[in-house]
Amino acid sequence: MKTLDGLPSVSLVSTSPITPQPSSGHSPLQAKMSSAQESCLSLIKYLLFVFNLFFFVLGSLVFCFGIWILVDKTSFVSFVGLSFMPLQIWSKALAISGILTMGLALLGCLGALKELRCLLGLYFGILLLLFVTQITLGILISTQRTRLERKVKDIIQETIQNYYANPENTEAEESWDYVQFQLRCCGWNSPEDWYRVPSLSSNESVYHVPCSCRNSSVTNDSSVLDMISPTQFSRIGPLARPQHSTELCVVPANSNTYREGCSRSLQKWLHNNLISIVGICLGVGLLELGFMSLSIFLCRNLDQLYDRLARYR
Repeated sequence: MKTLDGLPSVSLVSTSPITPQPSSGHSPLQAKMSSAQESCLSLIKYLLFVFNLFFFVLGSLVFCFGIWILVDKTSFVSFVGLSFMPLQIWSKALAISGILTMGLALLGCLGALKELRCLLGLYFGILLLLFVTQITLGILISTQRTRLERKVKDIIQETIQNYYANPENTEAEESWDYVQFQLRCCGWNSPEDWYRVPSLSSNESVYHVPCSCRNSSVTNDSSVLDMISPTQFSRIGPLARPQHSTELCVVPANSNTYREGCSRSLQKWLHNNLISIVGICLGVGLLELGFMSLSIFLCRNLDQLYDRLARYR
């Protein structure tokens, strides 16, 4: 081949370095955003885990207290220092509440720590069900107040009329004694509600009422607490218990008993503690909403984050 002298040579291969251009969707800004999102999800995950771990421990303690009351009621009373309390009903309530709290908290802990969408979804669903149930109960109580008051009145009057009619089943009687003792009242409308009770009637010209109606602050009689203590209930068997044992007080017409019925005392208590009750309900509702928000946010963003990280790796 012939070459032309004097013409500059042309190179077909570029000698300048080529700077690689970032492909679309893999910019450094997006990588930083993905890293920030990963850190945020990790914070939410461990925050949800820690809160549910706390409630799991709390539920375990509540469950242990319920079992303790069922197994050894006397030692529990001496440990806590209670003078009187319907422990039989409270033991079952504490045990059931503890089991439910432990189960729900366990779902939240495992779902957050293991990042399992099925457990997080189940956790969110149960919290949503509890929240809707509480809202429904609040609406029913506010709209059906008159019917609810009538139903409570019928139950209490039936409890008073059947007071210790069955010595083997005294849970309702112990609960009502506790209400009278704490609210400092006697009967539903007045102490006269007890005058017509068959198990308290006698041939004498005096009336009998439970010791929980006795005003110990006026009489300065500390033995009232001992007479209605649950330890004495447990020592007296159904066969050894006489018709009018030391658990019942003989009340003459001018005796120092509470003269106000528990219906009015209960209304006063609700009026005085209305702010506290509403505050507790709002606090529980906000706590449930917070847990629901964290769980559903974590559940919805787990797969999207993993897809972005897989593209960068």
